[in-house]
Amino acid sequence: MKLNNGLLKISLLCLGFTSIGMTIPNAKAADLNTQGGKGAKVYCYMRSNGNAHEVSWNASYALLKRQSNSMFKTSPKHAAVMITEAVVQDPNKFPNCGQYLGDLFQPKETPIKSANINNIQTNQDSKYNTNSASRYNY
Repeated sequence: MKLNNGLLKISLLCLGFTSIGMTIPNAKAADLNTQGGKGAKVYCYMRSNGNAHEVSWNASYALLKRQSNSMFKTSPKHAAVMITEAVVQDPNKFPNCGQYLGDLFQPKETPIKSANINNIQTNQDSKYNTNSASRYNY
């Protein structure tokens, strides 16, 4: 009888751990949807009111980073996915926001600076002429 009682306690304990393990990921997913929803709300509101992508993205990403309870920082790619998931899961909350989602995944464009040939000084025009006999004039 004692053996059966011990087995019953162990099986109930295992069942308890199994049910806890099954509810933690669901709670995590709900938490991410809440964060993504907040980020999507800020991003879509700003875009629909005429703000540029960069300004809207910075505001929503800052909110997502601050809302995270994680020890690690939310990456920009993950934040973009969170916003996209929130909009796709409930498009009625974010009307006309789908048209802006592609901007979240565009690579940042870095302006290419070209040299201005007109401002390059030649050796003849420079203050220090390297063709002289004495290289160091003091």
